[in-house]
Amino acid sequence: MFSRIDRTIKSGAWRQPRVILWAAACVVALGFLVALEIAARRYGGMPGPITNQAREVLFPPKPGPLYGGLALMMVVLTWRQRFIAAGAAIAIDLVFVLVRWAIDADVPEGQFFGNGALWVMLGCAVIAITRRTGKERTLLLKGVGLGLLLVAGRKTGDTWLLITAKTRPTVLDPYVAMADHALGSPSWLAGRILRASGPVTTHVLDLVYAQLAVAAIAVALYQLRNVASEGRFPRHHLVRTFLVIGLIGPAFYMIFPVVGPIFAYGPGTSGTGGVEWATANLWPHTPLPVTAPHPVPYDGLTPRNCMPSLHTAWATAIFIHSRKGPRLLRYAGTFWLVATLSATLGFGYHYGVDLLAGVVFTLTVEAALRSLDRGWNRQSIQLVAHGSTVFAALLVSYRYIPMDMAKYPAVFGPLLILATASVIYGYVRTTRQWDPKTAPALQPEPQPEPA
Repeated sequence: MFSRIDRTIKSGAWRQPRVILWAAACVVALGFLVALEIAARRYGGMPGPITNQAREVLFPPKPGPLYGGLALMMVVLTWRQRFIAAGAAIAIDLVFVLVRWAIDADVPEGQFFGNGALWVMLGCAVIAITRRTGKERTLLLKGVGLGLLLVAGRKTGDTWLLITAKTRPTVLDPYVAMADHALGSPSWLAGRILRASGPVTTHVLDLVYAQLAVAAIAVALYQLRNVASEGRFPRHHLVRTFLVIGLIGPAFYMIFPVVGPIFAYGPGTSGTGGVEWATANLWPHTPLPVTAPHPVPYDGLTPRNCMPSLHTAWATAIFIHSRKGPRLLRYAGTFWLVATLSATLGFGYHYGVDLLAGVVFTLTVEAALRSLDRGWNRQSIQLVAHGSTVFAALLVSYRYIPMDMAKYPAVFGPLLILATASVIYGYVRTTRQWDPKTAPALQPEPQPEPA
């Protein structure tokens, strides 16, 4: 009788909505990864995210994402366990380095180590399944999943970019460039300013742009600092927003393929694209003339990864999640946002209108995730609907009325700014109402003096 009761309880637990939701999410994620694997092999003739991740168990990986994932996984461990995990990862990497040196293996530059971090994460998953029970097992598996999701997100993003280049032979840069006239073509201005500012500024902005994930991990580690002691993850944190942005954002690359001003109107960079594919060599010194736009062909290597600007989206997410941290973290979040915006424009990677779309996209995703945690109500539905409407309106206007935007910048420029500001204002006003209010400290009532 008791065994039947136990089975009934377990069966009921598996029917809980949260468990069903997680199970469905895992199935969808697995199907998505398989689809990307097939698409990468079909369009690019290259392995996809699953194969690339499996190869890094033995072959030289990029160490940054793996050790970043290990750092996130270790939030569920005690300090003693963290030192053991970090030491084990370093020791395993030393063995791999010595073996590769001994056999004179061909190792790509900057990929000498990193396998140890992946081995430790997989080992923790095995320990969780075989040596842990109950909440301890669940917490450790969540930590491993969080670390591996960060690594898988990077692999997925690389595959997405490959697919955009192979499946979108033409780009819509002329449309976006015309729409950008409404904002005064800020990428052209920022490019000239950056070139005149000297190598120090260029180096700093390049470092900020390339190391966006480092800032994200720093903010995430602060948010998750109490996971081990409390035995649970916070209901909402930066990693969730980062992963959702990276998952959904590239879909718009397929809808609105754009390579960026330095590729479409400049000399190209990093050996990709170049003058032979550019419509004209104008960026950043020569203002773009107002002419009727049309799709233009481009190479099969350069990612169509401009609309919306996901670098802006991620930097905005870092800024939002750093607001509740200490003063130093808030300053760092502000600096990273400003520097990222300056780099995206100054290096010619994005147009100004890309940045507006990235901000609106992030605020809408962030609002939806927070609403999912706290429960949907009229305010949250209105906020997400408003953000989605503005985002769709921006993309439609860039595609279908760019000439009007270029001819009447005094009208459309303020409209673009006001539309973006309305989403920012709505997000700030609504989320302030969601945040718990700190009750004022009770003042002791005055007591009569003793006679």
